Amino acid sequence: MENTYNETIQFDCNRGCTVTRDQETGEYDCNYRQGCCKLESYNWLKGVTQEQYKDLFEVRFKNTRKGIYINASGQGIKTGDLVIVEAANGHDLGIVTLEGPIVGRQMKCKGVDPETNPLKKIYRRAKPFDIVKWQEAIAREQDTMIQARRIAAELGLDMKIGDVEFQGDGTKAIFYYIADGRVDFRQLIKVYAEEFRIRIEMKQIGARQEAGLIGGLGVCGRELCCANYITSFQSISTSAARTQDLSLNPQKLAGQCGKLKCCLNYEVANYLDAQTRIPKVTEPLEFEDGPAYLVKTDILQETMYFSYEKGSLSNLYALSADEVREIIMMNRNGERPESLKFEPEPTGPQFISAVGDDSITRFDKPKKNKNKNRGRNNRKNGRGKKPAKEQS
Repeated sequence: MENTYNETIQFDCNRGCTVTRDQETGEYDCNYRQGCCKLESYNWLKGVTQEQYKDLFEVRFKNTRKGIYINASGQGIKTGDLVIVEAANGHDLGIVTLEGPIVGRQMKCKGVDPETNPLKKIYRRAKPFDIVKWQEAIAREQDTMIQARRIAAELGLDMKIGDVEFQGDGTKAIFYYIADGRVDFRQLIKVYAEEFRIRIEMKQIGARQEAGLIGGLGVCGRELCCANYITSFQSISTSAARTQDLSLNPQKLAGQCGKLKCCLNYEVANYLDAQTRIPKVTEPLEFEDGPAYLVKTDILQETMYFSYEKGSLSNLYALSADEVREIIMMNRNGERPESLKFEPEPTGPQFISAVGDDSITRFDKPKKNKNKNRGRNNRKNGRGKKPAKEQS
């Protein structure tokens, strides 16, 4: 029985749930699986109740599509419930991922205003026949996407179908596509409607949004930011890499979407702030033993490295930004410091990482020194005393 159960369970990471089917009755059992959720938000206000948010819930659908809904069913709904919600045509099925005051925070973050745009309703909790119809619609998505790509290629359209999402009642499908320019897909929609016998909605997304839909791990070993928490994508340019003194290597700067990595923008503000405290060196510093040329700069440490040989990375001498500023003022006044070779190492801001600071053997018991114990035993037995001649 255990093997049979393991064979029927499926992990649907696109929707953040596990699906188990009873082979005898054919019924589905779907359970919310929080670890699979894309754009997951931690409910740090769990257990806090506020009257104005008691009927507001965040409902998640496929991948990164979410929405805020109001409970109009009168039923008690909680996180993890599968619910039937209002849609433009028909109804949809989703999973409740947030409840309580944290939903109000999410509304402010996403700019949702119930007064200008009334919230859609939650009709009721999903029943077994709703889940069966939902799973049948999900089973059609992969084949539909393959056929949709084939049809678009036959029509010669410069576009790519990235994903297909069926509505919970199976009467409508959203086709997510990527295109560099404007696409006239009026003929495409007619062909799709005749081929799939459903209502069609075309939704254009960018390369970064496609990476968020698919998900995956970045070179840092963590989940992609676009699948984890980013909802608004800012423009990224190579100037962000130049500001941080990064090598302009397209293979290293590009993410899985083929565009510049979103994380290039994370530390730009810190680098710009640190650069305001670093003087601009347009000519070599003059010392009594010769000119010193700027070779490289550690921006965050506010340390500048100079060499007596132009363009050489050997025999580098470090100076803090304040010391370089003082030497520049001395050169302007016609003064020359003695030499760089006698300058002490500068002490800049220290950045400490907890990784590797502690030894992995710190919990082990210290080993006893056998030689020390052996000498102690010899002294007790009289064998450790020196001869009389040596003592005198």
